[in-house]
Order: sequence, then structure tokens, then C-alpha cells
Amino acid sequence: MSIPVTEQIRDVLNTALFAQLPDDAYLINIARGELLVESDLLTALDAGHLAGACLDVFRQEPLPEDHPFWTHPSITVTPHCAGISMPQYVVDQAAENYQQMLSGQPLLNQVDRNKGY
Repeated sequence: MSIPVTEQIRDVLNTALFAQLPDDAYLINIARGELLVESDLLTALDAGHLAGACLDVFRQEPLPEDHPFWTHPSITVTPHCAGISMPQYVVDQAAENYQQMLSGQPLLNQVDRNKGY
């Protein structure tokens, strides 16, 4: 799941959601650390309700050295790194936004703070 964090979706990956999944479900979170209730995940894994988890994002980044995710046998931690921006696309978008600004038009890819992303 790759979604922004809003108040409506914060902590959505929790005990109630895990209870709806089959026992062999595997959680992959590449979206936002704030979506996951970490203690609920550890409880579900330790109870054998989930098969495992692969986590790329965390509530606290970098993930503290003593965090239980590092040593849990059912959790794989991956390095969170954004994609590489291709200069030709970045330049094209910046140039287009410059033209939009000059003509009084809305800019491309604006953040909508009311939506939370």
C-alpha cells in the first residue's frame, strides 16, 4: 500500500485489520511509518497470526539500533530510499511550472494541505 498519511488513515495497520487477514498474510509497508501500529504488528507476528512483514518505512527514521524490528525473525527491514530523479523529467517539470506561473495558471503537482498530501 502506498498512500499518504492523513488523520483518517493514520494507524490503519493495526490489530483490528490484522484480525481480518488470514494467518498466512504477509505485510509489506512501503508507504508511511505512521500507518503501522508497531506494537500491534509485533503482537500479531508473535501470536503466529501473520506470516511476516517487510518494512521499508518507520515511525522513527532512521530506525533506532535497539528497535525490535531489527532482530525479529519474521520481519525484514529494507533501506528506505526515494527513487532517483531523472534530470530530463525534473527540468521539464520545472520549465512547465515556470510557464504556468508566468501565465497565472496553477502549478503542476502541488501539495494540497487540506488533503494532507
